[in-house]
Amino acid sequence: MPRSFESMSSDMPFLGPRQAMDLQPKRSSSHTLGELLQHVGDSTTTSPSHHVADVSPSVPLLLSFHNLTYSVKVGRSILPACFSSTNSNSNSEDDRMKVLLNDISGEARDGQIMAVLGASGSGKSTLIDALANRIARESLKGSITLNGEALESKLLKVISAYVMQDDLLFPMLTVEETLMFSAEFRLPRTMSRSRKRSRVHALIDQLGLRSAANTIIGDEGRRGVSGGERRRVSIGTDIIHDPILLFLDEPTSGLDSTSAFMVVKVLQRIAQSGSIVIMSVHQPSYRILKLLDRLIILSRGHTVFSGAPATLPLFFSEQGNPIPVHEDKTEFALDHIRELEATPGGTESLAGFNKTWQRRRMRSSSAAQKLSLKDAISASISMGKLVSGASNMDSDSVPKYANPFWKEMMVIAQRSITNSRRAPELFGARFGAVIITGVILATIFWKLDNSPKGIQERLGFFSFAMSTTFYTCAEAIPVFLLQRYIFMRETAYNAYRRSSYVVSHAIISIPSLMLLSLAFAATTYWAVGLAGGASGFLFYLTFVLASFWAGNSFVTFLSGVIFNLMMAYTVVVAILAYFVLFSGFFITRDRIPSYWLWFHYASLVKYPYQGVMQNEFEDPSKCFVRGTQVFDGSPLRAVPESMKLSLLKTMSKTLGMNITSSTCLTTGSDILKQTGVTDIDKWSCLWITIALGFFFRVLFYFALLLGSKNKRR
Repeated sequence: MPRSFESMSSDMPFLGPRQAMDLQPKRSSSHTLGELLQHVGDSTTTSPSHHVADVSPSVPLLLSFHNLTYSVKVGRSILPACFSSTNSNSNSEDDRMKVLLNDISGEARDGQIMAVLGASGSGKSTLIDALANRIARESLKGSITLNGEALESKLLKVISAYVMQDDLLFPMLTVEETLMFSAEFRLPRTMSRSRKRSRVHALIDQLGLRSAANTIIGDEGRRGVSGGERRRVSIGTDIIHDPILLFLDEPTSGLDSTSAFMVVKVLQRIAQSGSIVIMSVHQPSYRILKLLDRLIILSRGHTVFSGAPATLPLFFSEQGNPIPVHEDKTEFALDHIRELEATPGGTESLAGFNKTWQRRRMRSSSAAQKLSLKDAISASISMGKLVSGASNMDSDSVPKYANPFWKEMMVIAQRSITNSRRAPELFGARFGAVIITGVILATIFWKLDNSPKGIQERLGFFSFAMSTTFYTCAEAIPVFLLQRYIFMRETAYNAYRRSSYVVSHAIISIPSLMLLSLAFAATTYWAVGLAGGASGFLFYLTFVLASFWAGNSFVTFLSGVIFNLMMAYTVVVAILAYFVLFSGFFITRDRIPSYWLWFHYASLVKYPYQGVMQNEFEDPSKCFVRGTQVFDGSPLRAVPESMKLSLLKTMSKTLGMNITSSTCLTTGSDILKQTGVTDIDKWSCLWITIALGFFFRVLFYFALLLGSKNKRR
């Protein structure tokens, strides 16, 4: 249903009186995205009593690209050359280059939508990536300029946005929450929360998402919004800050005709507000085609048409293949191109004709470049682009990030907590695993005594307990892997810093680790009968927490390096098994070969195991082997007690010392020496374990820094 101007204006309480005056249909007025979205009618009609304001751009911007060429190497064969039927040409086949873009040129202006068309594999997405600086500069040949000046990567990230083809969203957030978090990231801290919320509400209305505003996004296991609504939410997250340059990779993919038209209608209004909008589209409908200002049709990396949609009939008429009167222009063009692609010569003749046709119709664009790049960006900002109310800023003072470090941390943490809180089964499964493991250990090692057998059982308990804390941390693997591409999309255009994400990710993990540590320590400590009383329990609890922290950090780091979920699980389990093997339980430090000793000190399990062992056996007054108990670990264990006493007397004479049934033969210090865990004291073990957790968090940051460039090579 169409909405009147009066009813729509109620959704925008952040507009002041002067802004409200700007909404009148004055040709000289300029408008921000929030204002323009109020005027977008429904997808098909506009109320005749309320005219849409004229939003002709007053800031001339011209994005030009010339001779863009991009090639990639054809993948090498996995078979050895001896199995190939073309051995003599194997080297040339391996070194063959596939051209994805071949000498592409064109221009896009503010106030217009430029659409890139073509069949699958024609190079549409590659061209969008090239213009959006998502291809490494050393791999892309040609030039891209804005108002005649080369665009630096840092500046491009600030003034542009890129909408991916895939919908990458947090499944347990509602539509409104998703857009609100995007507003928190991309709009400055000086902008009040009420104004941000009003902007979000206006965007929800104009994307046709009002009925789904409080519905979660959903995923394969939870029902949420429809596919079309999800697509519009993805677009909304990237246009919330009203960018100067907007790139979209097939924004209408998966949408029905009406929804697709509504999305492009909104994009048209964004363009008319002073933005350059460039999008790829597979095959636009007749209604969408009327909204487009320029077309570039690609075929296997070549430009076969470039110009206004209205010139398509003239182009094909002069080419010798006139479009029938009642046939859809784009359908005819794409069908004709497919037919040519099937011929031996392909579309080379059509691409050659396009170059000739373009030269005949070429007009100078210098008149459009009235402002330098700096002045054009400053004028755009003064109109409300990028950040609302930034009229006192110029292009040099545009901040790289909209918010300070601490604000980004708070928003990231709030979003993660909200998303996790609505899926409690994930933490519940891990908590249940820790409790079950603790109960099993408590019942198996119930009230261990101080006999020689009890010593061995204590050693086994500590080894298994400390390794369990690391194995249960494998749950952290999918946490980042499922969010990886959301993170890459948001950081690619400076929504927040990578460091903010790493620090926030670490902080929000601590409460859950504390709860898991307390549950495990309380379940096992008293039941097993460990030494030390209350102080011993606190130290044991601290070591369990430190182990969870180090294990969680290690697994998080690996998830930032390994992209495949199953491979990540395999690597984590294997490495943790090696850590346990070299921890000092199965083989003591003095028995480990020298060439493997480095792995002993690299083992994450070594330090917690060694620390709790020292905490258990550090009391010098506590005895673990007395008198005849010395025979318990030998074949003499089964002989009568009287014979054992006789053997003690004989041993006393031989050794020159009196050994009775109550003589202490092994103390806790002796056990620590025998097990080889005295090279580092327990407090050092604790600090090393905690430090290793921080070390892997730092490595996680560098993994994100180096592995999330999000650019083709």
